[in-house]
Amino acid sequence: MAVAHAANDYRLGAQAVADGVYVFSGRNEHFTRDNGGNIVNTGFIVGTDAVIVIDTGPSLQYGEQQRKAIAAITRVPVRQVYVTHQHPDHYLGDAAYADASIAALPATISAIQTQGNALADNLYRLVGGWMAGTQSQSPTSTATPGVVEIGGRKLRLIGTAGHTAGDLMVYDEASRTLFAGDLVFHDRAPTTPNADLLQWLNALDQIRQIDFKVLVPGHGAVVRDASAIEQTRDYLQWLSTSLHTAAEQGRDMVEVMNQPLPERFQKLAVHDEEYRRSVSHLYPAIELTTLPRR
Repeated sequence: MAVAHAANDYRLGAQAVADGVYVFSGRNEHFTRDNGGNIVNTGFIVGTDAVIVIDTGPSLQYGEQQRKAIAAITRVPVRQVYVTHQHPDHYLGDAAYADASIAALPATISAIQTQGNALADNLYRLVGGWMAGTQSQSPTSTATPGVVEIGGRKLRLIGTAGHTAGDLMVYDEASRTLFAGDLVFHDRAPTTPNADLLQWLNALDQIRQIDFKVLVPGHGAVVRDASAIEQTRDYLQWLSTSLHTAAEQGRDMVEVMNQPLPERFQKLAVHDEEYRRSVSHLYPAIELTTLPRR
């Protein structure tokens, strides 16, 4: 286990959401020096002789404090870590688990290997000293979709894409808890820097078919129904339709960025900032589809 670094305290408190299943809930905010990047939901599952961690947070300090919080609940050792996708708030605590197996989908591993250092540097600029000692570390093994048993817990690993090129979900069969990663947001506008909206909508259709009792979104409060799935789907469908319509009308990016969001989305945390980011991420490619072919 890594040696703890100074000062900043994430005040992590594990919330029990099912038998042996816990969540650390992040704030529905952007990265700031006040929150230290703690805007993400991470969690863990306690088995008979192994703890399984799902995502390790935005920094080495988060990972160390997460591990300490787990140890306060159980003496069972952490043996497996799953990284749901490539975004830095989900995996930069990996170095705190150097003695565990850390697994992710191949597309996630590739993205971390090629972009991880730049992502860590950018997060340091956003949150400062919370990142002390943090370096991007690639997962040590590949997560293969299917059923695995770890510490007596039967888990279904579900590989899909849409939010990124590789989105891993972890489903605990006994408690029917689904860790959906950033395929599902709740009361927060989704982020889209690596998104394929059609794939993402297809993935949400897939999630609808899962018999879950508890759903842990990547951001926002845990739910026990399909409300967060439907909210995410509604936003993404509107975003796709709105951007394609604007491109067909020949509107420029500034016009599109300044259009008001429908009232139902204005209650979402950071909706204005994320919408503008989504326009910058997605609109240029959508505009190209409207150009006449020669």
